[in-house]
Amino acid sequence: MKKEIWPGGALLAPVPPALVSCGSVEKPAVLTVGWTGIVNTRPPRTYVSVRPERNSYPMIKESGEFVINLPPARLARAVDLCGCRSGRQVDKFSLAHLTATPASTVSAPLIAECPVSLECRVFQSILLGSHEMFLADILAVQVDAALLDDAGRLCLERADLLAYAHGGYFRLGEQLGSFGYSVRKKKKRRPLPHKKG
Repeated sequence: MKKEIWPGGALLAPVPPALVSCGSVEKPAVLTVGWTGIVNTRPPRTYVSVRPERNSYPMIKESGEFVINLPPARLARAVDLCGCRSGRQVDKFSLAHLTATPASTVSAPLIAECPVSLECRVFQSILLGSHEMFLADILAVQVDAALLDDAGRLCLERADLLAYAHGGYFRLGEQLGSFGYSVRKKKKRRPLPHKKG
């Protein structure tokens, strides 16, 4: 495979186009963030990178709290709107038909229409250039009960989550495997007992 060499750039995809909510239930704010992910397992930690000129930036900076909401594919239009419009000019919750509901551990609201919400508290921020990265502890995760099977196991594939790659929104597709499937040992078949006679 022949590859071309380009200058360094922010080309990593797909990413979750997360709806990051901040402010309060009474005065909610939301922005779409592509720069987010998990940075640690124990303790569970995440990050969002936000441009300082964004309307939500001072709210996150001052409160140190936000919620990462994972949107389903049916919210693609709302996700795009919340990334293109400024909360300085419009009420994005109202315009995108989103519902702010209380979180369990932070003052920032959840988005009721999102099946998974991560409640976060900032422990460090780093100004990197165009963005400031807010590193945060994940204090609680709220999951739609419809995503749980009878044993209480999370079936995230039921959420119909949205992905973002190179300017496009995509519905997650066919599952090709699960973690560890490439090295999992196949079960040996027991030989059938021989009948005498």
